Amino acid sequence: MKIISPMGWGNGAYIVHKQLERHLASYQVISYHPRWTLFPFMLRPIAGTKGAELIHCVPDYAIFFYKRSIPLVLDFQNYVLDTWMRKHSSIWQKMHYLTDLRLFSHLSVNKATAMTACSHFLADLVKKEMKLSNRIEVIYNGINQNLFTPSKTKQIVKKEIRIFFSGNLTLRKGAQWLIGIAQYLNPNISIYYTGGLQPRRFKLAHPKLKPVGSVPFERMPDQYRKMDILLMPTVREGFGLSVAEAMACGLPVVASNCSAIPELVDHSKGGYLCKIGDTEDFAERINTLADSPILRRQMGQYNRNKVEEKFTLEIMAKKYKNVFDEVIRSSIE
Repeated sequence: MKIISPMGWGNGAYIVHKQLERHLASYQVISYHPRWTLFPFMLRPIAGTKGAELIHCVPDYAIFFYKRSIPLVLDFQNYVLDTWMRKHSSIWQKMHYLTDLRLFSHLSVNKATAMTACSHFLADLVKKEMKLSNRIEVIYNGINQNLFTPSKTKQIVKKEIRIFFSGNLTLRKGAQWLIGIAQYLNPNISIYYTGGLQPRRFKLAHPKLKPVGSVPFERMPDQYRKMDILLMPTVREGFGLSVAEAMACGLPVVASNCSAIPELVDHSKGGYLCKIGDTEDFAERINTLADSPILRRQMGQYNRNKVEEKFTLEIMAKKYKNVFDEVIRSSIE
């Protein structure tokens, strides 16, 4: 069995599919630069579908990889075509979402043999917005719990409490609220932020905001282990990969109470869920955790246990394989 996954790099979906490649011998990711999507009709030759028994990719540009004789499994890792996302998108993004991306996504869905989504929130949203009655199998993204592990040398009392913002500096990730949150933090707290996988779109000029640059995936576990709390002021997550990674590393999480985040973070047990854009609430919750090493440790351990129970790579890979096997078996009957 040969499964190919044509994927543009620079996003969480690409990371998930690369993990599948490492766990399923028959699975191969065909990578391409995301700028190729500016010329989507040029994408077809990239996939190299010769000998493939199944194509697995996200819906955005799947129609350009579709082959009539090969089953297509769509993987929803996010959804941005609804009206809620328009107020959290740039002008260019709004135009893109309302025109070509909407068209391509609907064409892809019409050709799909099967569909998956990485959270119940996302599956329900897609079915509602796209008016689908089709089954969408929910498969949570998996984390390598042997790679993303808690620090063994964390100090109980620290002069500086380090908050970590991991992701692209975009409106969707809530980067526009980082300065507002920083203004309400206690003096001993700093927010460290990555450059993400995409170019920087915000200038974050504040003494409490400290850049760590673009961190390669293989260095991310160490980056989490240097931190005390994960901050995720997002407005939409199909799953929340960085949240799950931080949880696996034993960090408490302060995040927006929206989309799929409540499926990962249990409020007051593994961290705190805040109203979207409420900078004072975010800062207050961070200050509470910063003042209590015991609470941070308890919530971090709770999160680690939850990852081991629900969000491992082994669980994810097994569920995807079951979907692939069922689709291929049905296609030859």
